[in-house]
Amino acid sequence: MEIKNSGEGLKRELSSSRLSMIAMGMAIGTGLFLGSGLAIGTAGPSVLLSYTLGALVVLLLMGCLAEMTVAHPTSGSFGTIADLYLHPMVGFLVRYSYWIAQVLAIGVEISAIAVYMKYWYPGVPGITWIIIFTAVLIYVNATSVNAFASFEYWFSMIKVSAIIGFILLGAYVLFGTSSYENVGAHNLIDHKGFLPFGFKGMWIAVFISLFSFIGTELVAVTAGEAKEPDVAVPKALKATVFRLSAFYVVTLAIMLMIVPWQSAGIEKSPFVRVMEILNIPGASGIMNFIVLTAALSSMNGMLYASSRTLFSLSQEKFAPAVMGKLSKKGVPTTALIVSTIGIILAAVVNALLPGSSYAFMMGISMFGSLFTWLIIFISHLFFRKKWDKLGGRKLPVRMMGFPYLTILGGLLLLSLIITAWFTDFKIMLQFGIPWLLFLSLAYFVMKKKQHVK
Repeated sequence: MEIKNSGEGLKRELSSSRLSMIAMGMAIGTGLFLGSGLAIGTAGPSVLLSYTLGALVVLLLMGCLAEMTVAHPTSGSFGTIADLYLHPMVGFLVRYSYWIAQVLAIGVEISAIAVYMKYWYPGVPGITWIIIFTAVLIYVNATSVNAFASFEYWFSMIKVSAIIGFILLGAYVLFGTSSYENVGAHNLIDHKGFLPFGFKGMWIAVFISLFSFIGTELVAVTAGEAKEPDVAVPKALKATVFRLSAFYVVTLAIMLMIVPWQSAGIEKSPFVRVMEILNIPGASGIMNFIVLTAALSSMNGMLYASSRTLFSLSQEKFAPAVMGKLSKKGVPTTALIVSTIGIILAAVVNALLPGSSYAFMMGISMFGSLFTWLIIFISHLFFRKKWDKLGGRKLPVRMMGFPYLTILGGLLLLSLIITAWFTDFKIMLQFGIPWLLFLSLAYFVMKKKQHVK
């Protein structure tokens, strides 16, 4: 069964190694380097179980996504698939929710970049860095998909190298020397046990852990520009999930064995605390460089994802036709420029809601990503049955344990989303649900106008 390729005109130039690095770069962000303290403070040492469960959800998600993306390697990705196997309205909701999630997150990331640069240049206005880095990343994305991939590859390499370096240093402290006191596996159980906040704390931290994996789905968006999607996409997705799972769990385990969990999430990044214990000079400066790289990497990937999603919406006539036009280098330049509107939105929202602008933007952004994940699970249930019924080609990759593992992944994710209502992350649903209602109304208005024409 074949469908219209919503990535028609885009150049297929991305290899599996680059796809893996792009996904790694999107998922390894400030959430690990700065935000891991929140998860540790919520669950204590049992955060290791939290991230393991979070990784399981993402592993099941990537299994479903790999199969569907190989069947339909388009820039519309999960939106196109939802359109075909569920309902055009669902495809519309997914694509616009994912687009706005990326757009708003761009505004958040560039704001953070301005703050990070003040560490070295306190006298330079933040708007200067916003203009400079925005211009540079737009240029990179507008040049070609290879230019984007090259920058993302090296951004990701810096972050991955930082994590590997941290793991090696931590392993040396734990097993290679006796110079450091009060370090070891006993820190996992000495202070109120392994589950200091019980099952509830561990479960809430699973929800927090999901934010560390957001971005892995970007590989599906790049499928429209992958050299050999049948090989590159599933290979990249599987490699990304397993590498991320190992990085997160091993890194957190080392961190908790060196720094008692009560102090790991207080005032500063757990990474900085470990480097201070190791007496590494310039620990704060090193961390500032890493989180700056993480923010630039995320912004680079978000510009790519949002421009391709808007391009796909245009081809389905749910966005102006100009968004679907490609440059001579095969880049949807207009869609790219419009996707930077998140930077303007960040400024406007901050002016209108100075006390809650960050929460508002992150609420919509987080909801858009997790809503997309949920629809991927639901789409897969209908996809497999319809694909087999209509005699679709034999795919090189299939989700194991269908339909049971697909249902398990969907139920786990839905449970975690509902859990958000009873936590400090309630704001995600408070803004996300009205957003879906607004989009639903917009869909019916657009369809009515199309019918009239």
